[in-house]
Amino acid sequence: MNYRTAGSFPPVTLDDVRGARKMLSGVARVTALETSRHLSELVGAPVLLKCENLQRTGSFKLRGAYVRIAGLLPEERAAGVVAASAGNHAQGVALASSLLGVHATVFMPKGAPLPKISATEEYGAEVRLYGQVVDETLAAAQEYAAGTGAVFIHPFDHPDVIAGQGTVGLEILEQCPEVRTIVVGMGGGGLAAGIAVAVKELRPDVRIIGVQAAGSAAYPPSLAAGRPVAVENPATMADGIRVGRPGDVPFAIVDELVDEVRTVGEDALSAALLLCLERAKLVVEPAGASPVAALLSAGGGTGAGDIEGPVVAVLSGGNVDPVLLQRVLRHGMAAQGRYLAVRLRLTDRPGALATLLGV
Repeated sequence: MNYRTAGSFPPVTLDDVRGARKMLSGVARVTALETSRHLSELVGAPVLLKCENLQRTGSFKLRGAYVRIAGLLPEERAAGVVAASAGNHAQGVALASSLLGVHATVFMPKGAPLPKISATEEYGAEVRLYGQVVDETLAAAQEYAAGTGAVFIHPFDHPDVIAGQGTVGLEILEQCPEVRTIVVGMGGGGLAAGIAVAVKELRPDVRIIGVQAAGSAAYPPSLAAGRPVAVENPATMADGIRVGRPGDVPFAIVDELVDEVRTVGEDALSAALLLCLERAKLVVEPAGASPVAALLSAGGGTGAGDIEGPVVAVLSGGNVDPVLLQRVLRHGMAAQGRYLAVRLRLTDRPGALATLLGV
């Protein structure tokens, strides 16, 4: 590896990822790798789904959070940890802290879905609601860390977190030694960076494709500029990858080791989530469905042509709010011509409804 990470952080190595795997033994599940016959037919090559939506807490985030917190010094553990998140990272930090006996304070936006707030509390964290958007919540968490001495646990911009996420890559190579392409969603880039470190050292021939939502795609302009660049007002239903700026540490890795970054639209995300539910019988969140969306969009929307198999698509999480799930499924079905909503205004007079129904 010849990339250089930001600031004083050393490069993340394969040994770091292997060390993280030992730390996660008995903590994180080795999630299933399931063949998708339907996607395989669409892509024209074997497609397998890495089911991190079935990980403890419902996403891959437990891996990185646990490794980061487990590596703290005794005095740092005594001071506690603090994090900011609208969902998956919050739950990962909460469970990891509980397992390690460390007090966790998690700041969440006031508009965070109630199921995610409740789950974070049930995993043992103290939840504080602050701000309307994640940036405000993040600032509050960092201010809390500065004022109390608690250690701030970043969701993606730290080598230990990236090493933890990289254990997904080791599992993929063991479960599918013949893999040729790995497709993974990207927000800040921690998961893609970790997988790339693990996979490229052992199998440099494997192609790694990162996927971002078109409405919050900070990596394409950042890679073009050669440095992390922020996008204004990132917007997408895929809140798990709705990040306005790449992390400094993962960016250096992605720039060197990830072969390509693609973007997908909201229609493709909806269709992918619907496909996972109907054909694979898996509940995933929009961010988790982004690799499937990229496969569906390949070859100009035909799902074929430019991706060599076997392909592993990483379903990064399944923590989708029921209200959002309903809306996304409706969106996906409408895009396929399978759902139609009709609204009518009736005159308030006897027989109006009967007249309408008789049409």
